[in-house]
Amino acid sequence: VDPRKHGMKAITSLACLACVLGFAVTSQAQLGKIGSKILREGNLEAAEKTVRAATLTDRQIERLGEQTAQYMDANNPVAPDGDPYAERLKRLVAPHLAEDGLKLNFKVYKVADLNAFAAPDGSVRVMAGLMDLMTDDELRSIVGHEIAHVKLEQSKKQFQKAYAVSAGRTAAEANTGSLSVIPEGELGDFVEGVLNAKFSRSDESGADEYGFKFMVKHSYDYHAMETAFAKLDILAGPQRQDALSATHPDPGDRAATARKRSETQDAKLAAETEAKKLAAEGEQAEQAEEEAPQQAEAPQPEGNESSEQAQK
Repeated sequence: VDPRKHGMKAITSLACLACVLGFAVTSQAQLGKIGSKILREGNLEAAEKTVRAATLTDRQIERLGEQTAQYMDANNPVAPDGDPYAERLKRLVAPHLAEDGLKLNFKVYKVADLNAFAAPDGSVRVMAGLMDLMTDDELRSIVGHEIAHVKLEQSKKQFQKAYAVSAGRTAAEANTGSLSVIPEGELGDFVEGVLNAKFSRSDESGADEYGFKFMVKHSYDYHAMETAFAKLDILAGPQRQDALSATHPDPGDRAATARKRSETQDAKLAAETEAKKLAAEGEQAEQAEEEAPQQAEAPQPEGNESSEQAQK
């Protein structure tokens, strides 16, 4: 049995271009108008959840991230220790488990999707299909991007939105009487909402910038971010999904932006190298000038004096 064919349904439904998972969720809560509908118990519960979503504590958000990661791990083929995928990712992320003051953990899902995601608790998951496509430095650039979603609290905000949407679904079901059917489970519904949501263009662009700086900070080949997006752009082709394009920057555009950042960084490094070279040459010239008078004032060797006396 090929484990890549057995990823959970929620993952395999994701667009392949969302290698950097995004969320864009709008509230669907329908509480009804006073006098036109009976406010049922389910409505009250959903309304309370919608309010709580905006006031969830950091610890509660972190706990939601932990629960999401646990649920996903239980429903996907996780690469065990010793597996080539697991060992490769472990090698790449070993220096970054406490990146930027965060507490991060990483796992590989042995599914064919070109995807990765990060939960607000610092759980980062990478799909084997993405690892097959990317070089080490390209994967590092994606890891940096995912870390950005955690550090910039983009995942936190989107989990809040997903929580509110989950509450909205409860309200909608209450109004239609569908609550009489046993639900799949609140956690499963929440995870589904998170996976099917998308980050905003602004969030994705901000995470791209953070990821590029991550590459520069650790002296990795920052050109790899451009090549990673270029690969995704080729795979997208003319069939790219309009819905994804509406919320995600186009991979071709992201590759172009990464290229511009690389060119700027290349120029900066070249200027720094030239400045160091000129500084070193200047120090050598100063040292030579200081040594020249000392050599001119130095007494002549005795052998020369004897030679002069012999000539007289």
